[in-house]
Amino acid sequence: MSAAARRHRPFGHWSPESGEPWVIAGPCSAESLDQVLETARALKADGRTQLFRAGVWKPRTRPGAFEGAGYNALEWLQIMRAEVGLPFVVEVGNPLHAERALAAGADAVWLGARTTVNPFYVQEIAEALKGSAVPVLVKNPIHADLGLWVGAIERLDKMGLSDLAAVHRGFFATHPEPYRNDPRWELTFELRRLAPELPIFCDPSHIAGQRDLVESVAQIAMDLALDGLMIEIHPQPDEALSDAAQQLTPARFGALLDRLARYMESADPVALAQSLSADREALDQIDAQFVDLIQQRQAIVERLAHRKLEQGASVFQMDRWVDMLEQREAQAANQGLDPNYVKAFFELVHRYSVQHQAAVYQDQRRDEA
Repeated sequence: MSAAARRHRPFGHWSPESGEPWVIAGPCSAESLDQVLETARALKADGRTQLFRAGVWKPRTRPGAFEGAGYNALEWLQIMRAEVGLPFVVEVGNPLHAERALAAGADAVWLGARTTVNPFYVQEIAEALKGSAVPVLVKNPIHADLGLWVGAIERLDKMGLSDLAAVHRGFFATHPEPYRNDPRWELTFELRRLAPELPIFCDPSHIAGQRDLVESVAQIAMDLALDGLMIEIHPQPDEALSDAAQQLTPARFGALLDRLARYMESADPVALAQSLSADREALDQIDAQFVDLIQQRQAIVERLAHRKLEQGASVFQMDRWVDMLEQREAQAANQGLDPNYVKAFFELVHRYSVQHQAAVYQDQRRDEA
């Protein structure tokens, strides 16, 4: 399915104008009725938000932090919808949350990263939502496990909840700089391949972790033809009770949308293919050479493994690895390439090289036993 065709697949009862991304916006947490109404009125006046988001129950890493206003917040959102006219979506983390959200007439719900990671939680929530027609957004699990993400979507689908969308909010990483969470964009590509009809939104607030980076992440999401954005907005972000650093003012949010370049409407596929054909053929030739070189390298690796085993040496040689990596990074810098790109490439090559040598050791010892 083309990007243009995907863009017009409905989610819920809302659909932006042709060529525009879906926009979900609102505060990280509903903190008071006044804060909810002030934010919603600003978004309504801007006119580009289809769904108002607000945290009602906030799963905090440690106790003592603000954990949401709970049922009071649901009442504030009902008042907001009646007075301002924006539908709202809330996070549900357990079956009771799901039941309360349905009872409050929530227009949609979402499953957060800490929930998606646990199939038991997902199954219980799916059963609590069964029989309703509520649209459900599924954020990626906190760790980069595509199976858990897809599995959560499948569990909801099996309960008859067919109005679904995914939300990419980044993944935990030890050193994700400059972002709060590692984007791992390639996992959205694989999700698109596995579920081509599924809308995929991006949550640049949680990926970025700081407001100065939200716009650049949102633009990358549009460049990659994701279907929409989920962004945190607060009238006074620095005073927010949760995730203050990553929330935008309504004015800054509007400016972001003004500057956003959209590539959701696909170019003429025939003309595009023709204009790119020569360079794509050149890339195909280089990629084929890559595979040939990998095969040649693998043969050398196997010879090295047998010689190391004969000499009683370990598979992994730290000095050799460090020296080789430093040489390749220096070569990359000299040739105007990103050393991190080359480092990541050779780390992958080396990982499989070590695995192959370890397999040779095991096979040899098995044959001698």
